[in-house]
Amino acid sequence: MKTKYFGLILGIGLLFSCNRGDKKEIENDAVVYFGGDILTMRGETPEYAEALVVKDGKITFVGPSDAAMKEAGEGHKMSNLGGKTLLPGFIDGHAHFGSFSAQAIGAQILPPPDAGAKDIPTLISILKEWNTPENRALTGWVFGLGFDDSVLEENRFPTKHDLDQVSTEFPICIIHISGHFAVVNSKGLDLLNITADTKDPDGGIIRRENGNEPNGVLEELAALPHFIKVMTPISDEAAKRFFEAGQEMALSYGYTTAQEGRAMDHSMFVNAAEANSLKLDVVSYIDYAYADSIMETRWNSKTYNNHYRIGGMKITLDGSPQGRTAWRTRPYLIKPDGAKDGYRGYPAFPDENVAIDLFKKGFKNNWQVLSHANGDAAIDQFIKATRIAANEYGNDDRRTTLIHGQYIREDQLDSLKNLDVIASLFPLHTFYWGDWHKQIIGDELGNKISPMRTAINKGVKVTIHTDAPVALPNLMRMVGISVERKSRSGQLIGANEKLTPYEALKGITIWSAYQHFEEDSKGTLEKGKIADLVILDKNPLKVDEAEIKNIVVLETIKEGNTVYRK
Repeated sequence: MKTKYFGLILGIGLLFSCNRGDKKEIENDAVVYFGGDILTMRGETPEYAEALVVKDGKITFVGPSDAAMKEAGEGHKMSNLGGKTLLPGFIDGHAHFGSFSAQAIGAQILPPPDAGAKDIPTLISILKEWNTPENRALTGWVFGLGFDDSVLEENRFPTKHDLDQVSTEFPICIIHISGHFAVVNSKGLDLLNITADTKDPDGGIIRRENGNEPNGVLEELAALPHFIKVMTPISDEAAKRFFEAGQEMALSYGYTTAQEGRAMDHSMFVNAAEANSLKLDVVSYIDYAYADSIMETRWNSKTYNNHYRIGGMKITLDGSPQGRTAWRTRPYLIKPDGAKDGYRGYPAFPDENVAIDLFKKGFKNNWQVLSHANGDAAIDQFIKATRIAANEYGNDDRRTTLIHGQYIREDQLDSLKNLDVIASLFPLHTFYWGDWHKQIIGDELGNKISPMRTAINKGVKVTIHTDAPVALPNLMRMVGISVERKSRSGQLIGANEKLTPYEALKGITIWSAYQHFEEDSKGTLEKGKIADLVILDKNPLKVDEAEIKNIVVLETIKEGNTVYRK
């Protein structure tokens, strides 16, 4: 039947669905989506369908309008897209869903355009405004996520002296946009028992002043273990506020599957699952230090239990490139405060055998391994550990994933291809820190961060990710930036590494579904797959590339049910 007659058919169908009242038709929960761009995400080139049918939480038909009406049956419902665009629900290649709550509910200290912390006085003002009894009652701390020393006008980290201007009575902790640093005030240092006598932990640094006195800035493993204390709700009411704020944020950006990329405590997700509170699927990757106590639980599964499961183990090998703790083979051009000449960052595991043993443990137990590595020295360690573990325990369909890989070299991409490793790269950096990368590693290498096109050309399987709350979990902003690759100042950061809009969308649909072993049930609009859908106000394939990042999610649908509507 020709498309021009579709309106008549739909009108007849709507008449039946509204006016016919027998029991069979009333119980028909089938929904026909029509009247917009239905982008299936199947295949190497864009494919559109006239209509899509959802019934009992599954997609039962994708194709011509006349056949869709027949498939839906009498008494079905109609959903007119009104010219909007329907896609598979979004799956982030890497994020920290457990921290969405803190980002949504804490002090908004991200720099523009996401928030207003453009300088240290403004940051102090934002923290003062947030410092209320109601907010402190959430965790006992004044906290915020997202300050960025590379964007602050002072181009430095705040210190305890800055935060003491907010309060010396209450503890304060702010977390760097990378998630690899924290700054605490004097009261916070007291509560964390960090003094001049406290030694730097392995893989972390306590920054000092006046000899050995902590200045409030904590790096890597001197900071990370304290995040749980700072951001854990201290009452049932606070926990509910946290969870609802984070979940709503995810749904508003089109997430139907979210990843917790480094879980040290997964009780939030277990509690939500057991209370049937999860409106989207959540898959956790357990930090290696907690694997023994958590990986053997019933939640470690390829299938979801009330929307939650454990997907594997996370191993972190170095730090943040924009924070200059990523471990490189060449020195940074601008070293951090207090660093020696020739500073190259540093590893999480100075003894490579510790890292190798962790990879072997993951492979031996058939756990999928996700590994954070940004600097090329850390990626060398990742490749070596993966190769040794694969040689000992086999490497069939493990879907080992390199997370971030900002400073990956071309020869290392060849190694990823040979080891069948997925590269989940981070092209959001081109906007947020592209200008900064060029300063700290040079113009030539700065243009090669997150080399998506080179990876694809070499045959490496890829995804893209937000790493939220490092940035807002705005997936359409990520898609747009992956296509544009322009920095805050408007510089083009590696024109030869741009993705097409279709590829960028695949990076948060079918490619990411594959990374999570879920390509048979998610990622494309096909018969038999879960009806996880998202409706956008515009089609990313039909607007100028500069407009993609501004596209808005209008509706998020999980298993056929609307879980968010703008």
